[in-house]
Amino acid sequence: MVVIFENEDAGNIVGGPHAPYLTSLAKAGATLSDAHGVAHPSQPNYLALFSGSTHGVTDDSCPQTFSGPNLAAGLESAGHTFVGYSEDMPGADYTGCRTGRYARKHNPWADFPDLPASVNQPFSALPTDFSHLPTVSFVVPNLCNDMHDCGVAAGDAWAAQNLPAFVAWARGHDSLLVVTFDEDNGSPANHIATLLVGPMVTAGTYDQRIDHYGVLRTLGDMYGVPPVGQAAGAAPLTGVWNSSPR
Repeated sequence: MVVIFENEDAGNIVGGPHAPYLTSLAKAGATLSDAHGVAHPSQPNYLALFSGSTHGVTDDSCPQTFSGPNLAAGLESAGHTFVGYSEDMPGADYTGCRTGRYARKHNPWADFPDLPASVNQPFSALPTDFSHLPTVSFVVPNLCNDMHDCGVAAGDAWAAQNLPAFVAWARGHDSLLVVTFDEDNGSPANHIATLLVGPMVTAGTYDQRIDHYGVLRTLGDMYGVPPVGQAAGAAPLTGVWNSSPR
């Protein structure tokens, strides 16, 4: 499960005074101290993490439509599954640009009409029985809970409410939680918090430089999915694993 928050500098999250829960997760898992977004503003980062390319997008304009390889299509071709869960999206396969605190700019799988409608789900459809999760899931909180509009404390409270059950389940089911951010608060370095928690992870702080393409490469390598776009030239995460992540 990959959970994506918004627009915060790494130092505000791991060890930040308003992020006690996420800091506790970082201490229990692997903290990637040299993790980066690939662009500003938000939308190209989500596209990079999902499809290995920003597709020339340099803003948050909507709608966008693309074809070509992406993580969901690659997993399906390899016999696996993908679903993206977006908080406050009003229904499955909704393709509108904005309603309430849902924004399609944070939902890149909605931009690939060749994908089956089933990959695009509201957060309310996330299974409570985690054994029914797809192989890989992306979870995107709404514009308040992702820290974009309401700040770090709101996002940390959302994480504390919604992630502990999965973290506990993952420990006994060889599953992995990745928490990352689309971008930082606008700096050229684009330094973001990224952390991994699961039984295959050796707790600690790791200084391997990683960006969204490297995270995508890592996710694909776990399931034998050929890397797409710029993920093909990115190094996967190494050194954090005590067993093969599956």
